Amino acid sequence: METADYTVTEATDEPWRTVFGHPDPYPEQADGIEAARAVADDGGYLALEGACGTGKTMLALTAGIDLVRDPDSDYERVLVLTSVKQQLRQFEADLRTINEGLPDDWRPVSGMTLVGKADVCPYARENRGGVDTANVYERCEGLRERTRDLVGDADGGETTAGALAEQARRAQTGLADTGEDGAAYLETAGEPTPYLPEMPEHGGSATREGVEYCPFYAQYLDDLPEDGDAAEAVPFDFADRGLIDAEELVRLSAGHGTCPHSMMGAILPQVEVVVGNYYHAFDPTTVGGFTGALVDDSTFVVCDEAHMLEPRVRDLVSDGVADTSLRDAENELTRVIQPVQFEDSGRRVEGTTDADLVRGELADAEVSLDEVKLLLEFVRDLREELDRRVEGFLDAERRGWRDDPTDLDDEEIPLRDPEEPGVDEITEWARDAGYGEQVWARAEQVGAVAARILDEAEEEDRQRAVPGVGRTLNAWYRCDHETYFRELELLRTWDETEAPDSWRRAYNARLALHNCVPADAIGERLADFGGGVLMSATLAPLDVFREVTGLNYLESEGRPVEERTYGLGFPEENRASFAVDVPKFTFSNRGVPGESNETRRAHADAAAEVAATTPGNVLVGMPSYGEAEWMAGELDADGRIDKEVLIDESSDDTATEALKADFFDGDAKVLVTSIRGTLTEGVDYEGDRLAAAVICGVPIINTSSPRTRAVKTAYDREFGEGFETALTVPAVRKARQAIGRVIRGPEEVGVRCLVDARYARQSWNAVREYLPEYEREEFRPVSPDMLRFGLERFWDDHG
Repeated sequence: METADYTVTEATDEPWRTVFGHPDPYPEQADGIEAARAVADDGGYLALEGACGTGKTMLALTAGIDLVRDPDSDYERVLVLTSVKQQLRQFEADLRTINEGLPDDWRPVSGMTLVGKADVCPYARENRGGVDTANVYERCEGLRERTRDLVGDADGGETTAGALAEQARRAQTGLADTGEDGAAYLETAGEPTPYLPEMPEHGGSATREGVEYCPFYAQYLDDLPEDGDAAEAVPFDFADRGLIDAEELVRLSAGHGTCPHSMMGAILPQVEVVVGNYYHAFDPTTVGGFTGALVDDSTFVVCDEAHMLEPRVRDLVSDGVADTSLRDAENELTRVIQPVQFEDSGRRVEGTTDADLVRGELADAEVSLDEVKLLLEFVRDLREELDRRVEGFLDAERRGWRDDPTDLDDEEIPLRDPEEPGVDEITEWARDAGYGEQVWARAEQVGAVAARILDEAEEEDRQRAVPGVGRTLNAWYRCDHETYFRELELLRTWDETEAPDSWRRAYNARLALHNCVPADAIGERLADFGGGVLMSATLAPLDVFREVTGLNYLESEGRPVEERTYGLGFPEENRASFAVDVPKFTFSNRGVPGESNETRRAHADAAAEVAATTPGNVLVGMPSYGEAEWMAGELDADGRIDKEVLIDESSDDTATEALKADFFDGDAKVLVTSIRGTLTEGVDYEGDRLAAAVICGVPIINTSSPRTRAVKTAYDREFGEGFETALTVPAVRKARQAIGRVIRGPEEVGVRCLVDARYARQSWNAVREYLPEYEREEFRPVSPDMLRFGLERFWDDHG
């Protein structure tokens, strides 16, 4: 990479100040930048908790970019990972701010935002050419494969990549010349492309169908030099453009007629800042097929919203396979075996795969036909075993389910005692059925070659199920039984094609392999990078965070780890913070929604006090959507408060955005939601959009779930105090995230209430100790009868 600009400013010997995007940093920012830079110089990490307003994004970008531009540093890029779309936009905005403030003789910091194929494929974006957001991955892979086949390699192809791209361009020109309808260019991102809106075909005639191909990918292949250096195929200058977001990438690429997704892959190792999400570093499939070039010791990694690192990576490094995938894999394996069986029996069936192709591919991969047959038999028997287990469970636990299969919930069927690690029942069943190591260990390779055979033989664009099935079966066999928990998940669906008395009409079953303790996976991946920053507004307690994210492992390997905690830097007189000492909102205290008791009355009264006294919007967070519905009903009772009450329910993004717009528009309202929902984290209630937040209870997840019990047990064994590390600490972080929506800037004024005795005082299950010291000092315990007094005094002082 070209040596970057790097100078020491006249005013200071701290060169990072030239990169910093504002005239002066906050003291916390200056300290954090110095700490991050110093620890990364030694190959280590900074764990940083910074309250809202600390300027964490600018801090992290400045430290990373300064290292990248330092000629004495080995860092070549900054990789930003965030799980929240709004935070991704903040990093983009801060990078633009940095570039705007650089000296005139400095080149801009190059950057790119990573997104999925659906966001950049010109056809998918415009829903043309038979491509849409639902099928873009399958269509893309099929079109690319056919484009490569047409071009050929050493074996010779029908045409060249350049000829395919030119053919597509001429088709557009030809239609325009004849004046035919539909001659308009395909347009996307406000830019016309050189091609028609429909997918082109090559080699068609009156008697023969042509072969569909992607002209954008053909143009990319034509631009690709013989040495395979993808960066040379980029038709525009990206080094001096600053940040290239998804829209600009599509505009620049599609306007030239080349593939935006291929451009993304070509550019990402070359730019100084890459902004993406956790998938791009921790998902094995994504790293193996796309972002692997970023995962090395020349990358300074920034993990934003790092309080979510542990649960997000747990999902990414867990595995599973659905019953429907097993069904599809069974069909695919059958289609591989049948041609050879037909030929051996002297029959030839039109439309089946060529037997010679099957034999040749199997021989090349050193996989026998008997192994394919064995995997097919195993998958078929496994489906029958799942059928037996699901039916038995429903008959025992949900009697009468056949009469009304619509009245069913998601279910978990553990395959071992969640609190006693041991071999699972599916593994035992397979052993007793005679399926030994060979079928498990070879499943991944057999599945991969079976998919390759079908891809060679069949024109249909689709993702094959059998490679994923093979991979999961192999992982099921390899992974231990202490860290991993195996269960059957029943996920609600509805399939009219299934028999009325079949559970498959109401459910899709999934064999799930959960990694209960992802600390090793996180620590090992962090060790692949040169160093970086893990940051959030809610990391405390940092000793727990270090354990569950593998930072202690890194430190034991000689990689330093530094810690910083910065409190809320805005004027303290602009906020009132209360820890309201009312009965604990636990199930044993509150009972079911609708039950009338002291606990429920106390929490409803506290929320109503805040809502009635506050001259502005109020957010009320409850431990679940069910409790949110109950609270909304209490607040909406006649005469309780003089504000409209909105209720958030588990819904799609469109409904959530509409609810937010309603909340922000017009007169002051109360919005009641689940603390575990999407409206209490990563949503910006800036300005006067939110005047108060009330959090009732500690949002600990359902502890009766087999999976939760297995995670707690695994954390007990790994760290001790499993309930604390696996359940209590994440719940308190959720509550702190929700309460943090109120004060987002130095001019904002608002009230924050944590309602539950566990926040207010010490007891055997108190959580006050999990608040950082600066929050314990601010959230002063108050009794319910003093809450109104405190609220009225605060709002009187602020008009």
